[in-house]
Amino acid sequence: MFEQLTQLVQQYGGDAVVKNTAVPNEHNEAVISETGNSIFAGLQKIASEGGAEQLAGLFNGTSKLDSSNPVVQQITQQLTGSLGEKFGLSSADSAGVASSMIPQVLNSLINKAKDPNDNSFQISDIINSISGNSGQASSIMDTISKYGMQFGLDQNADGKVDVADVLVVAKTKGGISGFIGRLFGSK
Repeated sequence: MFEQLTQLVQQYGGDAVVKNTAVPNEHNEAVISETGNSIFAGLQKIASEGGAEQLAGLFNGTSKLDSSNPVVQQITQQLTGSLGEKFGLSSADSAGVASSMIPQVLNSLINKAKDPNDNSFQISDIINSISGNSGQASSIMDTISKYGMQFGLDQNADGKVDVADVLVVAKTKGGISGFIGRLFGSK
């Protein structure tokens, strides 16, 4: 998961880092690497501090991925401090890089994870990676399931969203991709 995240950061690092005159060219690669590390570490920190609902909202698409999002804010603050400390960037320049990159990378990560035709990211793999395969993964997945209940995805009325619901949908309502689309709000 970390490798794919690094590729996303490199994809969006062109304008925010490479073409940014405030970032010395000799630091471009390290700043991009630090951005990937900060995103991953930030998501891990949120998971470890009991932020299952925040992460579930992020992955369900119920939270806007802009500067008003608490996950984006937390990771942006972390990266801003890190860039200033490690590379001597001013607070304004560090904040500019962070506030440009974090929403873009997270948006792309979430969109890829929600896309049934894109296997590069799976939500369960992301959750397991950021939670260290601990009990927090099940807490986050439980929260996602709770949101699924709120969106009427309990297809067999057993009080939970699980594989049995996927099987009902696969037989009757547009298959697995239809179920995933309803779970994550895509059309």
